[in-house]
Amino acid sequence: MRHAVIFTFLVLNALSFGAGAAHASSVAPYDSYNYDYWEDIVFTPSPYLPGRSISGAEIGAGTFSGPQDMCVGPDGLVYIADTGNNRIVVLDAGMTGAVNIIDSFDNNGARDTFNAPYGVTVTDGGLLYVADSQNGRVVVLDGGRAVKVICDPESDMLESDGHGSFIFQPLKVAVDYAGRVYVIAFGVFQGIMVFDSEGGFTGFFGTINVKITLWEIIWRTLSTKAERSRQQLFIPTEFTGIDVDPDGFIYASNIDVDGKQAVRRINPKGEDVIRKGENENVGGDLSIGAFNKYSGPSYIIDVVYRGKGVYSLLDSKRGRIFTYDHEGNLLYIFGGLGTQAGTFKQPSAIESFGSRIAVLDASRNEIITFDETLYGRLINEAVALRYDGDESQAVEKWTQVLLLNENLELANVGIGKAYLTSGDNASAMKYLKLGKDRIYYSIAYKRYRNDILKASLPYVLTAVMALIAASFIYGRVRRRRNKDGGSKPGGGLLNDG
Repeated sequence: MRHAVIFTFLVLNALSFGAGAAHASSVAPYDSYNYDYWEDIVFTPSPYLPGRSISGAEIGAGTFSGPQDMCVGPDGLVYIADTGNNRIVVLDAGMTGAVNIIDSFDNNGARDTFNAPYGVTVTDGGLLYVADSQNGRVVVLDGGRAVKVICDPESDMLESDGHGSFIFQPLKVAVDYAGRVYVIAFGVFQGIMVFDSEGGFTGFFGTINVKITLWEIIWRTLSTKAERSRQQLFIPTEFTGIDVDPDGFIYASNIDVDGKQAVRRINPKGEDVIRKGENENVGGDLSIGAFNKYSGPSYIIDVVYRGKGVYSLLDSKRGRIFTYDHEGNLLYIFGGLGTQAGTFKQPSAIESFGSRIAVLDASRNEIITFDETLYGRLINEAVALRYDGDESQAVEKWTQVLLLNENLELANVGIGKAYLTSGDNASAMKYLKLGKDRIYYSIAYKRYRNDILKASLPYVLTAVMALIAASFIYGRVRRRRNKDGGSKPGGGLLNDG
């Protein structure tokens, strides 16, 4: 029966992916892979396959020109920042046609236009926020009317351009449930700019501090002024993309030259609380060798929060999409640069539509969609079930994943953690060992050892009590014998007569 089940899944896998678990599907124009415990590449079935390539002409909006951002509204409508055409294009939920093109708007009774709108987001209340980059402002639209314009922020914290004023050039924008506006601005390295619900600048958020090595400190101390001027400035890393989860946590992607951390999960206090998984890396491709075409670092330009703690990063360097769970585990990698359908030339933004993923290509002027395969769906469902605390159902999903890819350590770890939660520590040790998760294996081992001790304790106590009783009885018998032996006739001093 087990062999029949395995055969069924392998047939489905071949139909869905066109290849076995050893390598990515030939149907996909890219490799799909992950990293094992030793940080070696392991090829996997494709979690997502290319769906549609959507051009502006196809949806009746004319050709896109260098689009830089997109988002999904609460009603399912898709908003595209068509940067080169100075407009916002609104698509229906199925992305089959344009339902609106916003190239001008009412601003206090006068007709106004955009100049290189770079970022766009929509609130649950339906307000449209546009990072109108070259006009130096964030425009808030309700319908075709501007209800608020955020511009010319003033603060001693803002650095001037050398002529006594700060140039505000917003690139990406996000809004939380409290109406706070988060802006990534060009040339601003202090962090994400934060504005209150009225548009007033309140400070920076999530500043990334750059660590300077001891050698760099010594070198700069000994260097001449001219040499120091030619050296890299030790300034904080810039942010590139932003998204907000329903709890108000900010997911922000950033440039990381070390390839260790290219995304942050920032709480309302401005603290990074992201979890980094077993290898302490949420930076995309791992730096595993100069001659490997996948070796890092990646150049992460955008992030999308997909729900249930899952988020995806977009790498413009190789056109890769990296997806992580809430514990920082790398779930799967897919995508690539190229000329084939389903690959990118200049990816600029990523968004999710339910189970689908879409990427905006600023060079092809298209939206490329991706549909989950059976392999991707099972992983997504298993992670979601674990996130919700439904461990038993998660085990079933992970077991099916292993039928498609027996080398996926994450599936073994998922099953092991589920058994650990249910109290089956022996089974947890088995799967966590297969998944090479030292931390949770140690936890399972300690609990298993305690289980053995608890199970053995009654017998041990009984044996100890029996030994104590036997020792007591033996002592009393021995003392009685000694006493009886000393009182026998003739047992005293010898008589001389």
